[in-house]
Amino acid sequence: MSENPATKVHDLPLWQMFRLGLFQMGLGTMSLLMLGVLNRVLIDGLKVPATVAVLAIAMHQFVAPARVWFGQLSDSRPIKGLYRTGYIYGGAVLFTAIAFVTVQCIWQLGASMPEAGWSWTPAVTGWTVLLGGLFALYGLSLSASSTPFAALLVDVSHEGERSKLVGIVWSLLMVGIVAGAVLTSGLLRQVQAGSAIAELQAPINFLFILVPLLVAGLAIISVWGIERRYSYFLRDKKPQKREDQITLVKALRVLTASRQTGLFFAFLLTMTISLFMQEPVLEPFGGEVFGMSYAQTTALNAFWGTGTLIGLSASGFLVIPRLGKQNSAKYGCVAVAFTFGLIVLSGVWQSANLLRGAMLIFGLASGVTTSGAISLMLDLTAQGTAGTFIGAWGLAQAMARGLATVLGGTVLDIGKLIFPDQATAAYGLVFGCQALGMLLAVYMLSRVNVQEFRENSQVAIAKILASDLD
Repeated sequence: MSENPATKVHDLPLWQMFRLGLFQMGLGTMSLLMLGVLNRVLIDGLKVPATVAVLAIAMHQFVAPARVWFGQLSDSRPIKGLYRTGYIYGGAVLFTAIAFVTVQCIWQLGASMPEAGWSWTPAVTGWTVLLGGLFALYGLSLSASSTPFAALLVDVSHEGERSKLVGIVWSLLMVGIVAGAVLTSGLLRQVQAGSAIAELQAPINFLFILVPLLVAGLAIISVWGIERRYSYFLRDKKPQKREDQITLVKALRVLTASRQTGLFFAFLLTMTISLFMQEPVLEPFGGEVFGMSYAQTTALNAFWGTGTLIGLSASGFLVIPRLGKQNSAKYGCVAVAFTFGLIVLSGVWQSANLLRGAMLIFGLASGVTTSGAISLMLDLTAQGTAGTFIGAWGLAQAMARGLATVLGGTVLDIGKLIFPDQATAAYGLVFGCQALGMLLAVYMLSRVNVQEFRENSQVAIAKILASDLD
């Protein structure tokens, strides 16, 4: 009698960890397209107000609370005997298809705009609302795929190998951003700054056919046969606590459970917003201020992505062991603030090489900052509440990134009102706000008392969890 494959579980080999990472690699490439290429098409190409453009784009992050439902669904309703794989495949097919439909909506928005420029005509309003809806659907389908994938990582690994698996998968996410930047730059090398919409459509349509097909293929390859062979959950039917099982309301209660958790949460929130405000404005900055082509501005992501990879790796082996977690996060924040100053200077001096160098340094600094902050969070959180605290932060971070996207575009529009004929100054206002935000984050972190955090936070969080059970 043959053995049921679902009952036999093996240790996860290293090459299978890298295969799982292909899924995240694909997500990194898709984020480059949806956040990098499309925001430049909207802001620089169509001259859509930055606030409107980023509000539409941020919709895919504001639907993050839906991942609670997708996580619970994949725990309880298997598809063809598997709890995760079917959702991962279905979500991947959906979000890659919606990406192409979103581009077509953008072309229709451009065609509906009056010759005099942006105004809220019924046609423009209708296409703008539809665009926001498509980004929301993209975010929902992304959650439908990525949340069961995160659950699968827990299902197929034991505690001793999980940190290695997460490290590999996270690194491949950054590799996907760098690879996507190189691929996109190659495909858009003929598109120049100031190109008419008619000249943009063909190459960008091809890009949004080819890359999503590749990403969907990577998603299928990454998890093919993994769950049936390696899943402990498939064998035991006992879901483990994961970050996708905590609601937004509970997340906020956990993160503000005591004075110290509130301080640390305020630091993490300020750091995240300050770190990602530049995402929707970086590529339009390269286009408007430097006259860079679409290929050149997309390639900027390769610089910061490479820097982030190096920063994440170096911080674990070189920086944190020497400086400590709290100091690493502090100095990383200061370095990020300094980098935003370099970015502003690159615009003032019209030095594209300084901008590229600044993006590399930004990646290094943000890698150290992120690694230090996450390591400190893991270190501060007492045993028994770690999963809850990290889960709460995971959900809050997704909302913070959405807020950062909206703030970046809104501050840019304010800058354009204050400095109507000075693009460098308008964009400089965004980067200046980010620098100030980073320095504020340093001040908040300096007020975090590690000993008080450990003594009070576990009790406070435990009370919240106990009240939920009553």
